[in-house]
Amino acid sequence: MRDPEWGKEGWLKVVGLGPGDAALITPEVSAALSEATDVVGYVPYVERVAPRPGLTRHGSDNREELRRAEQALRLAAEGRRVVVVSSGDPGVFAMAAALFEALEVGGPEWRELDIQVLPGISAMLAASARLGAPLGHDFCCINLSDNLKPWGLVERRLRLAAEADFAMAFYNPRSRARPEGFVRTLEVLREACGPGRPIMFARAVSTPEEQLTVTTLGEATAEMADMRTLVMVGSSQTRLIRREGVPWIYTPRSAPGSDSRPDAGAEP
Repeated sequence: MRDPEWGKEGWLKVVGLGPGDAALITPEVSAALSEATDVVGYVPYVERVAPRPGLTRHGSDNREELRRAEQALRLAAEGRRVVVVSSGDPGVFAMAAALFEALEVGGPEWRELDIQVLPGISAMLAASARLGAPLGHDFCCINLSDNLKPWGLVERRLRLAAEADFAMAFYNPRSRARPEGFVRTLEVLREACGPGRPIMFARAVSTPEEQLTVTTLGEATAEMADMRTLVMVGSSQTRLIRREGVPWIYTPRSAPGSDSRPDAGAEP
């Protein structure tokens, strides 16, 4: 039953709030938030949305993605204008997939809802931009958490990505509950890539607590990362340009053997 207070037709938008700086929230997402009657999400992300008259904020625990998605679908079915918030981009290890997982197994009436996914700036892209262009050629992105998949699968993907010579971006590298996972990640990458490969740690990127660290796999330690850190590892072609402070890092757009490979003047 639709709630007449909110009009005849509800809608649901899954949005990304960007990596932290309010300036990185897209105008499209800001417009959706200004029209919403309800905001649903993990508590810290919901709290990034300022309270206002006519808006109800529904915060929940980090491990309640499916229940959160079901709640949002029910509210939209009642005629409310619902925004489900994620950090970064909602389609990158975030709520868009959970929403469609709940939709697939839910009632057929949910499939008639007006549902949109609005992109955001991911931590991966924000960190890459702050450091230069380390993801400038082929790259892959891996979530290092084994909460929703076995560690054996994580390790297999790490090895295959290194073998394929991708630049790599890693989410959720190290939590207090599973500190050993990132220790093993570094071991696997050293075996596959060698100790000289550049590794980048971007913590709390775009916020006042931002910290950028560039080192090598041989010098890196697991303690350099936590759950607010986006980690990137270069490919064999990734280059460093030394300057005062943190160097610029880029991966050339062309690969060895291509017809258009430019001469790189940067340091290895």
